[in-house]
Amino acid sequence: MARAVKALYAVLITSLLAAPALVVTVSAGTGEVAAAEDAAPSPRPRIAGVRGLEIGVPAYAWAGDPMLGDLVATTPAASVVVLNPGNGDDPFDAPWQARADALRAGTTATGEKTKVLGYVHTDHGNRDIAAVKASVDNYLKTRDGRLHVDGIFFDVVSRDCGPGNATRDHYAQLRAYVQDTMNDADPTAPDLVVDNPGTAIADCYLEPGHRTADVFVTYEDTYAAYTGGGWPGGNVFGASGAYRPGTELDPTGTAFWHLVHAVPDAAAMRTTLRTAFDRGAGYAYATGTLMPNPWDESPSWKFRSQTAYAATVG
Repeated sequence: MARAVKALYAVLITSLLAAPALVVTVSAGTGEVAAAEDAAPSPRPRIAGVRGLEIGVPAYAWAGDPMLGDLVATTPAASVVVLNPGNGDDPFDAPWQARADALRAGTTATGEKTKVLGYVHTDHGNRDIAAVKASVDNYLKTRDGRLHVDGIFFDVVSRDCGPGNATRDHYAQLRAYVQDTMNDADPTAPDLVVDNPGTAIADCYLEPGHRTADVFVTYEDTYAAYTGGGWPGGNVFGASGAYRPGTELDPTGTAFWHLVHAVPDAAAMRTTLRTAFDRGAGYAYATGTLMPNPWDESPSWKFRSQTAYAATVG
């Protein structure tokens, strides 16, 4: 994922890069699609119980990188941006905090402010919990005592419950730690926790009273895999191993996030976003960049073409 842990990223994603691409015809006419891209929709308040599609960007670039500058300048802004200072192990210092503050000033298509998350790796639940909490503290316990992020993005997350739900409970403990730490810093600040298994997750992770995150990244792989047979069939799976959309576990429709790279062009980007919505995702992101780190530069079609188009989906 980040420059320092490309090996972890390779373990995370499925080896489906050779899957054949499926060409999907764009349903809207050329003129209609161009209009959707060129005219940013007016901000609209989120209606309770009704979901659309929003853009969430893993921005695994350094604080001064042009990618982050592009995201700051994008209107409408992305709904979520993940910052990654050295795989979450470098200090979240003044330059990073300034970049986070600038991103949080952005306004999304729904009229809300961009939420910024700090990246923390977990090694499928095997990383010592004290070390994980120390990484969380790097973002949430700052010298100035202010919160510069809106929550934490836990990466390399296990997809399985573990014996007696022990792995699930490990991540539930981490979520509670983020919530408590943010509350101590600012009791008025809402918190956002994301778990990234990179594939469908066991439904125990969304069990009421034991839920481990607000949002789960349930797909992270190439466009060829996404449209050509690499989709497992759902965002969650149960004890029987059968996959299902999982939308019944989250009526708001914001529980799932799909990340797709090696997307060939802007038309395929739009196909990706529509497909993500149809598969129950509330967040999505498509980029043409490639492995070993597809998240360290802006897509060639620019962020605005995604944020504006996503606002029309749903």
